[in-house]
Amino acid sequence: MSQVAFHTLGCKVNHYETEAIWQLFKAQGYDRVDFESMADVYVINTCTVTNTGDKKSRQVIRRAVRKNPDAVICVTGCYAQTSPAEIMAIPGVDIVVGTQDRTKMLDYIEQFKQERKPINGVGNIMKNRVYEELDVPAFTDRTRASLKIQEGCNNFCTFCIIPWARGLMRSRDPKEVIHQAQQLVDAGYKEIVLTGIHTGGYGQDFKDYNLAMLLSDMEKQVKGLKRIRISSIEASQLTDEVIEVIDKSKLIVRHMHIPLQSGSDTVLKRMRRKYTMAEYEERLLKLKKALPGLAITSDVIVGFPGETEEEFMETYNFIKKHKFAELHVFPYSKRTGTPAARMEDQIDEEIKNERVHRLISLSDQLAKEYASNFENEVLEVIPEEKFKDDPASGLYEGYTDNYLKVVFPATEDMVGQIVKVKITKSGYPYNEGQFVRVMDEIDEVNQQQAI
Repeated sequence: MSQVAFHTLGCKVNHYETEAIWQLFKAQGYDRVDFESMADVYVINTCTVTNTGDKKSRQVIRRAVRKNPDAVICVTGCYAQTSPAEIMAIPGVDIVVGTQDRTKMLDYIEQFKQERKPINGVGNIMKNRVYEELDVPAFTDRTRASLKIQEGCNNFCTFCIIPWARGLMRSRDPKEVIHQAQQLVDAGYKEIVLTGIHTGGYGQDFKDYNLAMLLSDMEKQVKGLKRIRISSIEASQLTDEVIEVIDKSKLIVRHMHIPLQSGSDTVLKRMRRKYTMAEYEERLLKLKKALPGLAITSDVIVGFPGETEEEFMETYNFIKKHKFAELHVFPYSKRTGTPAARMEDQIDEEIKNERVHRLISLSDQLAKEYASNFENEVLEVIPEEKFKDDPASGLYEGYTDNYLKVVFPATEDMVGQIVKVKITKSGYPYNEGQFVRVMDEIDEVNQQQAI
């Protein structure tokens, strides 16, 4: 039996797609082995969001070639899409497929075995207007299932290469989304994370169907689903209609990841972001009213070209004022091929790092503050795995609906179930909890009556 090994770099979407590619191999009778093992085929799913992403991708490709020079080396993903020639030039690479036509990978492998000539299967992504269906009925690990609902992005922010790697916005057929969600719930997943390259843009390319309708259809039609999480949504996509659905929903969790990137209008303009701070704030307040106790997490880029101390402080103060629950802070890094990389006034690395540290310590402080609101409360947690810091302790870690990480005594059979946990000591990066009980049918009945 042939063996395949995978290595995924980059984002949740890539991880989702690796699982989808594995399903194709599985259907052809392949066995999946660890990437550090000997395999007949190595599939490297690459990332290109930063120049470092490219570099790491090249390192992993070379590692696979060294591991088994006789194996078929397939490279896919974003870096493969934007720079196929660069990858084909690495000795030992046999097949390159970008971010489309992944279903052809197995045919290419057979073709390669016959002809022994490298194959470049990368086409022009900008011409693609159709969502490529890739089925994932279950995941190899993880207790939270991702469900990809769209592909591509039309925004062309000045710091970002991704539209060139993923193409323009295309949404998945709602019937497919519902079908796939039901498959995942039937496979035992209680929570589904809706994901994509520009997730909140779902439906922009449809005439009369949008994200709000998808959310309410999932809630009505997917039997047994307990939580819906949106991996990321732009403030401008939190329309009144979406907020209304969230307000009425019993499944959409109290956690939203809303990318900010900067809290300064002048920086946002240079980034070519599509909102002002006044608009972002207005959406935020409306959303918090609909979901009391909401955790807002966000991405921030620090040290964008031309960022002054004043502009940085606008970001800092906005985040402090609105008490974000956690931030992902990135120092701006030049991405070759983007307008921002060619801008004047690039910020000195030392200044960037100093600002990053200031923002991270604010984030830590706000995260502790947010968590402290829930001390002594009983929350619903899905245990995911043994506590990484001390696997022998009998403690497990998992997330509440509002994305607090909780560590508490549990047993293996609780993994993936929803359990009630009392937060005994709040903190960051995790809270300590005491197991109360497993959610059961009585809770379900009470919930239904409450509705």
